[in-house]
Amino acid sequence: MSNESPVLLENLSWRAIAELQAGGQDMLILPIGATEQHGPHLPINTDTAIASAVCSYASARTMVPMLPPLSYGVSVGHTSKWPGTFSINHETLIAMIREIALWSMRTGWRRLLIVNAHFGNDASLRVAVDRIRTEFLGGIQIGLRHTYQLTTEIWNYFINDAADLHANCAETDLMLHLAPDTVRMDWVEDDPDRTEGLVFSYPVSQTSLNGITGKPSLGSADRGAKMFVKMGEALAEIINRARCEIPPLDPHHWSDSNVLY
Repeated sequence: MSNESPVLLENLSWRAIAELQAGGQDMLILPIGATEQHGPHLPINTDTAIASAVCSYASARTMVPMLPPLSYGVSVGHTSKWPGTFSINHETLIAMIREIALWSMRTGWRRLLIVNAHFGNDASLRVAVDRIRTEFLGGIQIGLRHTYQLTTEIWNYFINDAADLHANCAETDLMLHLAPDTVRMDWVEDDPDRTEGLVFSYPVSQTSLNGITGKPSLGSADRGAKMFVKMGEALAEIINRARCEIPPLDPHHWSDSNVLY
């Protein structure tokens, strides 16, 4: 890992931010997590902790500034069966992303990469990206990556014990590395993935007995440390490509395009 510290935009004054931009920095990273139950053994900030840590690692490697994480996400699928879930709805997340992108653009930023660590945010984030890329055409580039799908190896690691994973071995590995004091392995309980072959979509209360899907009892801090580095390096590589990426076609092909809602 780099010996540099991450560039946390929240710790900078407007003058320091202006100096970054004057030096050619035009990209931001936005980590997104959730505040929701993660079984009896993991803290409710698990997704936010993972998103923030991976983005911090990548920011330190690339010097691209990181926005404060969004700690609330679309967690309605966890229902109110277990305490600890605090959800916003899909439309709220879409609106929040749009407003952040709008203010990023208005204050001089031209690239925004969303880095998400919560499955339930995916649909809303894809809608937000689709709207922003056309509504703000030519004003800001917008992209989305998920911490658990940065590479094929990382994705296979996450779904190794459950395709519909939650609070499983992979997430437990990472939290044992990132925040071991918040993990209660004496309370851990495995629960199998019951979604294979199903046609309809079901909330967690209809598929899990304890809010878990997978085998967190196999969790390992050493394995989590190794995978965390792979995730951080993969994100850093993506950011380095994104910071100089331009549309495949010149502006004269699309600058007069109009999108109506």
